[in-house]
Amino acid sequence: MKLIIATIKPFKLEEVREALTSIGVRGMMVTEIKGFGSQSGHTEIYRGAEYAVNFVPKIKLEIVVAASMADQVVETISKTAQTGKIGDGKIFVLDVLQAVRVRTGETDADAL
Repeated sequence: MKLIIATIKPFKLEEVREALTSIGVRGMMVTEIKGFGSQSGHTEIYRGAEYAVNFVPKIKLEIVVAASMADQVVETISKTAQTGKIGDGKIFVLDVLQAVRVRTGETDADAL
């Protein structure tokens, strides 16, 4: 099993969710986050005062899938979330050693 962690722009969430659902992803966790990388923030003017926005709003997706599906999920997220502009996000893939469905006690692939 693989854990895929992706950060994407907030306005891309619904489009990415639909694309992942269409390839068979049955669930994901979504968190609103703030961060910076190459984009490293920007300045904005609010009520006449200029201020620095050091952290940019992003969405973090966490998806656990069978190892055989991981490449397809990464490719789908990458293609769907891409705008071609700085700050499109990052994708990380980690190994998952164990999964348990709390309600039924099913483990590993059955718990997904």
